[in-house]
Parts: sequence; structure tokens; C-alpha cells
Amino acid sequence: MKPRRWRWAFSNRLAIGSALIFASFANAQQNSPTLPSRPVFYVHGRIYTNDPAHPWAAAMSVRDGKIVCIGTIAHVMLDCGGGAEGAETVQLREAFVMPGFNDAHVHLGSAGADMLRIRLNGVPSIEDLQKRVASAVAEHQEGEWIVGSGWDHTFWPDRKFPNRQQLDVVAPSNPVLLTHISGHVAVANSLALKLAGIDKSTANPSGGVIERDGNGDATGMLEEGSAMALAEMKIPEVAGDQRRRGIEMVLTDLAKNGVTSVQDNSEWEDFLVYQELKQEGKLTVRITEWLPFATDLDVLQNLRSEGGVSDPWLKTGALKMVTDGALGSRTAAMLAPYSDDGSTSGLMTIEPEKLRAMAIERDKAGFQLAFHAIGDRANRVALDVFEAVAKANGPRDRRDRIEHAQVVAPEDFARFGQLRVIASMQPSHQTTDMRWAEQRIGPERIKGAYAWATLQKSGARLAFGTDYDVEPISPFRGLYACVTRELPDGGPKLGWEAQEKISLGDCIRAYTTGAAYAQFEEGRKGELKAGEYADFLILSNDLTKIPASQYTKTKLQRTVVGGRIVYTAP
Repeated sequence: MKPRRWRWAFSNRLAIGSALIFASFANAQQNSPTLPSRPVFYVHGRIYTNDPAHPWAAAMSVRDGKIVCIGTIAHVMLDCGGGAEGAETVQLREAFVMPGFNDAHVHLGSAGADMLRIRLNGVPSIEDLQKRVASAVAEHQEGEWIVGSGWDHTFWPDRKFPNRQQLDVVAPSNPVLLTHISGHVAVANSLALKLAGIDKSTANPSGGVIERDGNGDATGMLEEGSAMALAEMKIPEVAGDQRRRGIEMVLTDLAKNGVTSVQDNSEWEDFLVYQELKQEGKLTVRITEWLPFATDLDVLQNLRSEGGVSDPWLKTGALKMVTDGALGSRTAAMLAPYSDDGSTSGLMTIEPEKLRAMAIERDKAGFQLAFHAIGDRANRVALDVFEAVAKANGPRDRRDRIEHAQVVAPEDFARFGQLRVIASMQPSHQTTDMRWAEQRIGPERIKGAYAWATLQKSGARLAFGTDYDVEPISPFRGLYACVTRELPDGGPKLGWEAQEKISLGDCIRAYTTGAAYAQFEEGRKGELKAGEYADFLILSNDLTKIPASQYTKTKLQRTVVGGRIVYTAP
């Protein structure tokens, strides 16, 4: 759910540095992470191929980053060169092997930044949040910005948003900006508001809200990207070495959780760090970077040209647009008012007519479109726009995507299949949100929420991810949510809105081949079959044989990307 705000002037930066950046990218295309050239034979395993035609194998051979041969031990060893000079043989000892996870929706750049900031995930009260801020103040000089993220007021006793006065008490001389776990709202203290130029006379920016009290004064709550950006633009840029340090920490997190590919929504400076790491042979995950939909078309075309669209390790992909907010903050755009606050139906961040015109233009230029849509109104607008795009520009293999597709009106489910729109969803959101979601939208509308089974039956392609770092990166947590629709510790019995459960096989496919299809990479990754990338995991447990309650307790023994081991359990 976390929106990205590209904080620099694209046209100016590109005009100054495009030649230099293009040269560095041209050089980067020559430098992929070092791949093992000798053949490696993995034998005596329980290999879950994810290939419906041949779902299980006992052995496979890998060379030059791809799977060369897979099947029975006799076939792989006798027909594919087993025992040849220089070959390595790995005894799996009946370990469970499966394709690596392809997370269809992450924010690596903000995750890296958050690694270096105050982490507020799980803070149980405003008092505990204040203590975290006070500790940070003690480590900062007067006047330095204090930035944090991850707080979730739905865990707090009163479930109320914080305000500037509560931050002023512990940070009177440091500007403070703390972003909600959803990434769609933030709270600033008085000094941060002052530096941002926010006072009684400041109008709400387009697509955002500056929350005010009865006197018209800002409470400190800034809702949606355009409002949050007023304060964010005043925060000093992260130094290049710090940015890289945070990203390297994130890559470690991905590898130890079995994520071998991601579809990322970060800043261009983050992409340049990925490019550096790739040049140095240190990239441990395949990254497809989304570009910001609202940027000028000529700039987008330059970015696509410079970032490339075909490199197997690092390239650009869809255009991402955040069309509404989040359910937790009541900024998701709904067709009717919220059940627990009749004064609001959320908000659209862009006028539908403008979105339609821009989408037609960008689709005509050959871009794939990915719209963040949480509320049922935002989802309907997205579907309307995709329908208008197809009518205006004619048929082609677009693979338009709705990111989250969290609450869908019953009459709109069938349109996903009819329009061939991909539902890019995050199962762990359901687990997190089920504590309060029904209060937000009521018992009838909740039947259209987190509706994996209904969307799948409608003919929609599912692509699963985590929305990291809004949620933890662990795909096993998502598999648990997908199969059970229960809280981490269990319950409700049989699952919440249990009719929307799907099978383990369908869940894994959404996290692998479904995510690959969503980025035009089917046949290259997501299955363990000859010719596909050697991206796979070795696990402590056979997921097909254990109860779902054990998924999150499964230990990852090894992560392999392009035939290269990027993580081994200690």
C-alpha cells in the first residue's frame, strides 16, 4: 500500500546526467552477478516443480544460471551428464525443494530507509511511541529531523490517530515525521509543520488532506502522498552510502526469506544503487522496477530506455499510480461512506477523467499500467479506465494490473476476467486487517474484501506479494493467510470469510508463476523445468505434507538465484 514519492525533478536531473547514466547502464549490461559455470546436480530430493504436467521430480541439473535437466535420478544422471569431470553433486537427502518466491509488490527503497530510521512496528500505545521518539531525540542534535515509520493506531487502546502536541512533548526542538504502517498517512510535530509551511491558511493539496481541529489548526495528521510530501520535501536527502547500506540490509532480508524476484516501487536513486550492486556482482535478487505513472511521458520513455526492459536481473517494468488511500486510515475510496465514520467515503488521489486520459496516452506508448486501488470505488474507476484504454487503443497483450484489489463491489468481480486485469494482492494484509476491517465497511461489503477465490473464479490472474515493508517479507506468512484466513495464533474457527480460501497449490502459483505472468516472464521463472532460471529454495519441511499452522515455522535451508547460493542457514 505504501506510495512512493519521487522527490526530485526528473527533467532537470535527466538533462544534466542522462549521458553519464546511459553509459553506466550500458556497462552494467555487461556485468551480471557471477554465475557458476560448472554443472551442479541436485539429487535425492522431493522437488516440487510447480509444473502441472510434471509436478514432482527427484533430481535436477543446473548450469549457467538455468535448469538444464529435471526428472528422475536416472534421467538426470545418465542422460544429462552426471558424473562428468568438474561436475558437482549435491545430496538433498529427501529435502523439499520448490521454486523461489516472486514477490509481485514491494518497496525495497523505503524498506532500506526504514532500516535506518525509528522502527515503530508493533508499538502498543501512544506512550510507547513517545518513548521511542524521546530515545531518538537523545541521539540527535537539536534541529535534526527525526523520521520513523510503522506505527499502527489500531493496536492502541483508544485506536485514535496521534497528534502534533503528543510529539511536541518529547521533541520540542527537533522536527518529527512518523509514517503509518500503511504508508498513506503520517503525523508531524509542530516544528515539522512549521518547516513545511503548513498553517491555518495552507490549502489541502490535490489528492491529500491536512487534518484540522475545531479551530482550523493542523492536528499534525497528513493524509495521502501529496499532503505528506509537504513535510517530506523538507527532510534532507539520504546520503548515498546510507541508502546503499539500507538496501544491502534489505537484500539480506529477502534472501533469508526465500524471495528470488521482486517487482519494486522505489525511487530512481534506489534503482541506481541496484545497478551498482549488479555491476559488482552483488545483486542477490531479480528486480523489476516500476516507474511513476504521473511523471511526464517523455521522461518515462527516457527512464525506460536507460533502465532497460530485458535484463534478467535488473530492468524497468509497469507504471504505478496510487489512485486512493488505505482502509485502515479511511482514505481508501469507497462507493458509500464508511460504516464506522459516515462523514467520509475516503478519497481519490486523481480525478478519474484525468486518470483515463493519461492512461490512454501511456498505454499507447507501450507501457503496462498498475493502479493501486483499495476501496470499491477506486477498483471500479481502475476497471473503467482499463476498459476505456482498450477501446481507445485496440487489442494487445496489456496485462493491466490492480495492486491490492482489496475491496471490490460484487458486480465488478466479473470485469477482472472480462478485461483480463491482473489482481495483484497481498494475503498477509487480510491477516493484519481482519481485526478491524469489518468495522470499517460493515458485514455486507466485507464479503467483497480480500476475495482471492471469487477473483480467481472470475477468470482473473492472481499475483501475490507482501507489500514489504508494510508487511514482513516472509512469503510463508502469506501462504498461511491464503490457506487459512486465520490470525497468526489461530482463529476464527474455519477462517474469516472462509469461502475466499484457496488451495496451497493455487497460493504457491500466485506467488510464483502468477507473479511471473504479471511481469511478462512466464516460461522464464516460477517453475522448476528445463530452460527456466535456477531460482529455487531448499526447505526443512515439505509444505504439501504439514498443517498450515506450521508454514511460518518452516526453516529455509538454502536460497539459490541463477544457480548461485545467496543464503545458507547458519
